[in-house]
Order: sequence, then structure tokens, then C-alpha cells
Amino acid sequence: MDFLYKATTIVIGSFLIAVGVNVFLVPSELLDGGTIGIGLISHYLTGVQVGLVILVVNIPIFVFAWVYNRPFFYNSLHGVVFSSFMIDLLYPLHSIGELYHTPQLYAILGGVTVGTGIGIMLRFNTSVGGTDLLALMFARHVNINPGFVIFIIDFFIVFTGSLLLSNGSLLLSCITVLSVGIITSLVSAKRGIDISIILN
Repeated sequence: MDFLYKATTIVIGSFLIAVGVNVFLVPSELLDGGTIGIGLISHYLTGVQVGLVILVVNIPIFVFAWVYNRPFFYNSLHGVVFSSFMIDLLYPLHSIGELYHTPQLYAILGGVTVGTGIGIMLRFNTSVGGTDLLALMFARHVNINPGFVIFIIDFFIVFTGSLLLSNGSLLLSCITVLSVGIITSLVSAKRGIDISIILN
């Protein structure tokens, strides 16, 4: 039964993340933090698929996890692979977002949708992997606040992306990142997620 719940959670969470990315973020060239943000920057600059970049960027993170944190590897692998697949599969939805292009609103809606998807996955101790959980492992190892490490990494990605993109808006992308963080925290907290299950 736990497997069924987890599989359902991955499907629903990945779908919401894919909708958030393709319907709201891509049409306005908005950014998120973490590997999703790296995937979006690569897509805007080169046209390469967002999900493919997310998957590639996660490879060294998962190699590290396999060596130093095996539970993280097992708890996140399925979420990363399926969410990356869903983001690329639903890419045609970006044409819907272009019809009602409202960057200010999309920054919030994109953050809420992506944050809900990530939060739902975290409720069942799975994730989309990436820099956030790498930051959690690093913060735990050096005994500093993980939220601070995640914030620094996300801000660096968004700030760098905004400099590279001619149409990028640092303010709107920061709103997206903030929305993702708030909604992820609210959704994942409802079940009292124990991050240590992922990290131990």
C-alpha cells in the first residue's frame, strides 16, 4: 500500500511540477531555483529540453548520494526520473500559457503549482532530487542552517540566469522562488514530513 501511495504521489507531484514549469514559467522566461532553474536557463539559452537538463544535472548528485547517502538515492531516484520525463512530455502546454501571457500573475501561479507538486512528493519522502537536497546534506555535514544554504544556491542560480537572459526578470523570478518555498513548506508540513528519512 505504501508503494501505491508513493507511486501516486510521484505521478501527481510530477504532473503539477510539469504544468507549473510549462504553462507559467516557460512562456514568461521565469526562473526557479535548484535544478529546475538550471534546466530553465539552459532551455531559454539553447532550446534544450528542461527535463533532460534536470536529469543530467542530477547525475553527479546521485553518484555522490550513492556513495555517501544511499537512502537519499533510493528515495529520490524515481521522483527525479519521472518528473523530468513529465516536464518534457507536457512541454506543448507552453502554448496555452502564451495565450494568456501575464508575467506578474504567472510568477505566483508558477511558484504555487511547482511548490504544490514538490510539497506533495515530500509528504511521502520522495523528491525531485537536485541542489536542494544536496544543500541539505551539506548543511547537515557542516552543521549550519539548511535553509540558508538552499537560499544562497537558489539566489545564485536565479541571479545568474537573470544576467544571462535578455528578457529575464530578477524580481519576478524571486517571487517565483519565494512562492515555491512557501507552498512547499505548507504542503509538506501537513503530514509532518520527516526529512531525516530522506537524508539518513
